[in-house]
Amino acid sequence: MGKELKTNAMRFLDKCKIEYTVQTYECDEFIDGIHTAQTLGQPLEETFKTLVAQGKSGSFYCFLLPVAEELDLKKAAKSVGEKSVELLHVKDITKVTGYVRGGCTPIGMKKQFVTVVHESAASLPLFFISGGRIGTQIRLSPEALVKAIRGSFSDILPDQERG
Repeated sequence: MGKELKTNAMRFLDKCKIEYTVQTYECDEFIDGIHTAQTLGQPLEETFKTLVAQGKSGSFYCFLLPVAEELDLKKAAKSVGEKSVELLHVKDITKVTGYVRGGCTPIGMKKQFVTVVHESAASLPLFFISGGRIGTQIRLSPEALVKAIRGSFSDILPDQERG
């Protein structure tokens, strides 16, 4: 009790002197990011999920996008200079990243992967990402995050059909 346990993600942010706040919630079983955002009263467009994919080259990549959105695999591949990318199977997430599904974050992984954040985050002063374990969210500046991990912003969502 007492002192909150820091995750690798929090230690990384501390080392980089990046300001962040932590929100925690009780979580017996991870459902999805939308449920997490609703539980914490976070706007869906400010709450981002981390997806990990593997390119045709064998390299791994992280993609951050709003929790209610889907990743456009073609745009994701183009954003990292790959012919194609495939999302990592759930059973491989821990082996590759060191994190579990629902607690995966682009910071503090076993190895820093090339990371692309959906361009909508660039206009947000702060956004929420996983804190490195289920039940923990970190709120921080998207700009500061991208700078610290040498990531980039790009359009990685499917084009919206407008009627």
